[in-house]
Amino acid sequence: MSEFTDILTHARRLNAATKSLSVSDLQEVAVKLENVIEQRKEEEAELKRAQAAKLADIERIRKEIQAAGLDPQDILGTTASTPKKRSLRKRAPKPAKYEYTMSNGERRTWTGQGRMPKPIQKAVNSGKSLESFLIK
Repeated sequence: MSEFTDILTHARRLNAATKSLSVSDLQEVAVKLENVIEQRKEEEAELKRAQAAKLADIERIRKEIQAAGLDPQDILGTTASTPKKRSLRKRAPKPAKYEYTMSNGERRTWTGQGRMPKPIQKAVNSGKSLESFLIK
């Protein structure tokens, strides 16, 4: 929630925020807030009317399809009723491209993707070329 909504929905915070307003200013705010409420009620009523009309149209069409002796699949096709599932294949890992030695003597590899390992980064910063770490 935004800070404004927090203030509006908590009595203490609302009281503190409106402490400097006069009674006439508060009444003006109340009138404006009432207008907003009425507007929202009208919008919600319109949305409910639109949804009711849509449901009525769906029911009318469903009855017409049955009266004509048709199957909904004839009209929609078989793919419309069952959504396609995408196959989630895990990609193959990239082969190692660079090889380096850690400070403890352990040899490791790096694919060249992601953050550059610290030993390679230090060497590159000191002037060594990245190609010197290529696996041959």
